[in-house]
Amino acid sequence: MIGIEHYVVVSSILFVLGVLGIFLNRKNIIIILMAIELILLAVNINLVAFSAFLQDLTGQIFAMFVLTVAAGEAAIGLAILVIYFRGRGTIAVDDVNRMRG
Repeated sequence: MIGIEHYVVVSSILFVLGVLGIFLNRKNIIIILMAIELILLAVNINLVAFSAFLQDLTGQIFAMFVLTVAAGEAAIGLAILVIYFRGRGTIAVDDVNRMRG
């Protein structure tokens, strides 16, 4: 039988992969956004797992709100990237610093 420990282990692995994706790859903004999505997915797995373990729907409802915010963040982030790419021709994170002042 799959217990709550299995869900916590999977969630921890996804969270660590997301954090490593952010810190190890600072050049490509799309991979950074995907790493943030992995972190949010890890949090959602924990919310749903503990909600089912405690037999309370609050965690599952909150997970749905987190998914909604993550979808909006991804859509707006990609739209900003498309507009930035049209203007600059690149989406390298190092070139974003040129937008100052």
